[in-house]
Amino acid sequence: MAAPMDVSGENVRKFIKQGAEAKVYAENFYGRPCISKERFSKGYRHPTLDKSLTLQRLKAEIRAMSKCRNLGIPVPTLYFVDTSTSTFYMEEIVNSQTVRDYIVSIQTSDPDGAMQKLSPLAEKIGKILSKMHCGKVIHGDLTTSNMLLRGDPSDLDIVLIDFGLSFSEGLAEDKGVDLYVFERALLSTHPNTEELFKVVIEAYKKENVKESADAISKLDEVRMRGRKRTMVG
Repeated sequence: MAAPMDVSGENVRKFIKQGAEAKVYAENFYGRPCISKERFSKGYRHPTLDKSLTLQRLKAEIRAMSKCRNLGIPVPTLYFVDTSTSTFYMEEIVNSQTVRDYIVSIQTSDPDGAMQKLSPLAEKIGKILSKMHCGKVIHGDLTTSNMLLRGDPSDLDIVLIDFGLSFSEGLAEDKGVDLYVFERALLSTHPNTEELFKVVIEAYKKENVKESADAISKLDEVRMRGRKRTMVG
């Protein structure tokens, strides 16, 4: 099936990036700004197995996005899915910036007041992650680059993106690992944000006290395993 065209009858595709699993493009979907994500074949796999696994991952990503939307968590609107090319087309979040870039700008412009300015953002992130985990969605690649701030940053309109490694699961272990991935990504990308992550966790707890306890406990276990691996080398 051919890719959707813009109103002029042409589809101008602009390559953005390539990850381990997919290529990402900017284009138009019948006149609307669109991001397309094309999962590519892995040459080292048997063609039949490769097609099956690629389709499974495509479906898992779309399912996770749909679940988040049903939970009230902002994600890009899904426009179209082409299973023949393992490609899906979604809304481009215009007038936005990554949470990564926003944190960097605040830390650079006001290093002494950064913690105070960024605390509301951290609290909002904690609430979103708690809601997502309660809905049995594991993102799999939580970083500040996979969160967008739409419009005025002070509105804290956070949109989650890139669910390529996501899956549906309610195990506390998976939630703990998801939180650990975000903690490591936050601390390695943004210096001196240990206190900011604590704000994330406190908000995570308050959003759902009953279910958060097990996930936080598992986070502590995962941290210990991570430290042991670092010490052993």
